[in-house]
Amino acid sequence: MELLQDSHYVACGAHRLHLRQIGPTLVSQAEPVLMVHGAIENGRIFYTESGKGLACFLARHGYQVYVADLRGRGQSEPSIAKVQDHGQHELITEDLPTLQAWIAARHPGHKVHWVAHSWGGVLMASTLVRFPDLAAGIASLLFFGSKRGVSVQSPERWLKVDLIWNRLAPWLARRQGFLAARKLKIGADDEPLRYLEETIPWVKCGPWQDPYDGFAYDEAAERVPWPPLWLISAKADRVLGHPEDVHRFGAELGVRARPRHTRLGRDRGNRLDYDHINMLTAPQAIDDHFPEILRWLSHPAAS
Repeated sequence: MELLQDSHYVACGAHRLHLRQIGPTLVSQAEPVLMVHGAIENGRIFYTESGKGLACFLARHGYQVYVADLRGRGQSEPSIAKVQDHGQHELITEDLPTLQAWIAARHPGHKVHWVAHSWGGVLMASTLVRFPDLAAGIASLLFFGSKRGVSVQSPERWLKVDLIWNRLAPWLARRQGFLAARKLKIGADDEPLRYLEETIPWVKCGPWQDPYDGFAYDEAAERVPWPPLWLISAKADRVLGHPEDVHRFGAELGVRARPRHTRLGRDRGNRLDYDHINMLTAPQAIDDHFPEILRWLSHPAAS
């Protein structure tokens, strides 16, 4: 099936958030999907212009997919290199509610499926805790490698989390005003200093409370009418979305969430022991777990 792709720019305060629309047509009649990337990433984790990735897979099967670049990332304007006066607080309280409202207005009568990779799942969950009324318009939640804190101990964790993310990245960001992750070749996109400062207490497994205004997500999560939720982790993801930490994140959402959790790996019957990135990008995923995701999206409440 030939896919069409188009770019939209959604006003959010002084920012223009980029949404890549991918579908069999650009007529907004199919069920919508909103995809959100993680830290030092942008929306390209989900698609390519040549038609690869989960976004294109779902679009070929009839969904109208919208892949977000959160403020400053990807094709959103202005870039973080030009404006870096925000943290994750604005992504939770402004970007995601704005994108949900924009998509919902284009698809009257349809709920929106929310899909996230890595820290994007933490942002999406936090938005729902802040604004539980949004849950009425969300069909399902599907998070890949999403964890709020990193509890596992290993040399890889000490390097990637303790040294680079918690110490070196803020030091570099203070010198330039933002973390130039692309230039340093440690990520696909840059991050503001305040974003780093607000994520680090959570990564260290501190309380699920907003470092910016003190909002207690951990207490409010129990009151959220959670949509059907599927957490997917990967056997070879040893730090950034370790299966233990993904499971731990699901428990933080409260007893009403009742998440399904699947760990991808050969011992489960998958073709690869996937890692944090290639669970979305490996060619094998198209015939491996992507069809399972497609079936789940059609009846998420039945899982």
